[in-house]
Amino acid sequence: MAIKSQHALAYRPLPGFLRSLREAAGLTQRDLGKRMKKPQSWIYNCETANRRVDLVEFIEWARCCDIDPGKAFLQFLAGGT
Repeated sequence: MAIKSQHALAYRPLPGFLRSLREAAGLTQRDLGKRMKKPQSWIYNCETANRRVDLVEFIEWARCCDIDPGKAFLQFLAGGT
């Protein structure tokens, strides 16, 4: 049986990282959802790996959390929060 890509070992750190970006910005899931024009449940599903986040969504997520997407990506690659 194939594994869904959001459950792959390499993807596992991303949902927690996305949550840490949101929390560092002082945003609730509902707040971030409003900024991204998505429902709170969409944010929840991204943060719990029920939904995979693509690169364009990562960029928007970072911007909505008031962090430069490039800086956020480098932070993720370094394994930090």
